[in-house]
Amino acid sequence: MRRLLTVLAMLWLAGCQPNPTVPSAAPETTSRITPGAEQLAAYLPLLQGKRVGLLINQTSLVGEQHLVDVLLANNVNIVSIFAPEHGFRGDHDAGASVSSGIDSKTGIPLLSLYGANKAPSAGQMQALDIVIFDIQDVGVRYYTYISSMHYLMQAAAEHNVAMLVLDRPNPNGRYLDGPVLDLAFQSFVGMHPIPLLHGMTVGELARMIKGERWIKQAEQLQLTVIPVANYQRDMAYSLPVPPSPNLPNDQAIALYPSLGFFEATPLSVGRGTSMPFQLLGYDKFSLGDFSFTPVATPGAAMNPPLKDTPSTGQDLRQVQAGGLDLSYLINWYSLFAENNATFFNSPGFMDKLAGSDTLRKQIEQGLTGQQIRASWQSALNEFAAKRQPYLLYP
Repeated sequence: MRRLLTVLAMLWLAGCQPNPTVPSAAPETTSRITPGAEQLAAYLPLLQGKRVGLLINQTSLVGEQHLVDVLLANNVNIVSIFAPEHGFRGDHDAGASVSSGIDSKTGIPLLSLYGANKAPSAGQMQALDIVIFDIQDVGVRYYTYISSMHYLMQAAAEHNVAMLVLDRPNPNGRYLDGPVLDLAFQSFVGMHPIPLLHGMTVGELARMIKGERWIKQAEQLQLTVIPVANYQRDMAYSLPVPPSPNLPNDQAIALYPSLGFFEATPLSVGRGTSMPFQLLGYDKFSLGDFSFTPVATPGAAMNPPLKDTPSTGQDLRQVQAGGLDLSYLINWYSLFAENNATFFNSPGFMDKLAGSDTLRKQIEQGLTGQQIRASWQSALNEFAAKRQPYLLYP
């Protein structure tokens, strides 16, 4: 009899399970890190009867389903999808133009926010009641998804459209490091007076952008953030989906703050190989003996630096990476200087990445890493105090 009752109870529970194609909100008792997008009960009521726009990409998952599919299954009226750098499906090269069009799977209009138009038009915003930002970031100032978020926040404020941020962990969240951007060097790879490694999630940063009035009419923006459950900023977090084509794994994401600066030099960081942002190399002289040849790679790097050129350098796949390591820049600069070669061959771009021309000049003047770090510590302390009211996680 007891066995029969147990079987009947199990059958009853199975019949009460939600539709498997429509994930339910994560239980509050779980200790699993639960991104905002998975907490459906917290935000679906905000979308009912609303015309919804989405700024999303391939990382916008609810479990193993894409957010678009989950919202459509819940009868949410998706009017448009905004596509950032690398496109809606994350298959465009870095810097490649992203075109508008129609999503072949759903028939929803795709509107590019990367290329000529980085902000939604007035007409696009007038067709919406609320916009959602749900993209996995990596916590580095020059990673451009937060710039696209900025422009969407600006448009939402100007056109009285509500904004919902579904927060996700920052895989570099434990670090607060690097120079604070000087607004005289503001660009799409650095829009806010924050450190290179700001230690904030996109939800926290959105709160700070509004609270510090870094957008016009900030007080008009109706901003809601769905926080990550069971998360602390010092937690290790392995991204379930590569956030962009050239950040394929945890090691590349950890090295990205240190190696991104090399985009303003003649070196290869491994674009056009299977190890992007895990290598450093050059074709004329080198600090290491690891050999590789960058090649055209559709969807990741069709014209990478040193394309089809045998190069030699450092294999960084096994180094213990994390935070900002200036030794790579300083050591390679010294090698170029010894060979009377130009290291910063795109100084203007280097300054935009760094947030000012100070870091480049400090390296050219021969300052040590310790001296450079000391120069930005006061600004870091000020930023740490300024960000405090906007933090959501211990």
